[in-house]
Amino acid sequence: MAPSSSSQGTFESRQVVTAFLGHDGKILIVRRSQAVSTHRGRWSGISGYLEREPLDQALIEIEEETGLGEDDVELVSSGEVLEIDDAEHKVRWHVHPFLFHIKHPEAVQLDWENLELRWIKPADIDDYDTVPALKETLARCFKK
Repeated sequence: MAPSSSSQGTFESRQVVTAFLGHDGKILIVRRSQAVSTHRGRWSGISGYLEREPLDQALIEIEEETGLGEDDVELVSSGEVLEIDDAEHKVRWHVHPFLFHIKHPEAVQLDWENLELRWIKPADIDDYDTVPALKETLARCFKK
């Protein structure tokens, strides 16, 4: 993708998916490990670079990062793509948001990309140091 410009200079454009897993009115957030390339130590949804169709990529990321397969989750909604300018990394993220229902939250097994997980009420997301615009990304999943 071609770089885009903003008032803060040239930003590289990157497409990503962010998948939220929901159960009993709560969502799963994960704290990113020191081994990932951006936003280490911050809370996020299940995410990854777009290499396939967005829904397919979201399912791949869920399996890689939580060990849950396609039969363990059910798509609830997808939101409009959200553009986020990340001045820290000089990136304009194009985030494809998804919300899935998870049948067995106790089955989640994190991989190396994340250090810990929490099940939180969506309204409590402001209590966490998240990746840029995580609250807005989640909100896109609830818009009709």
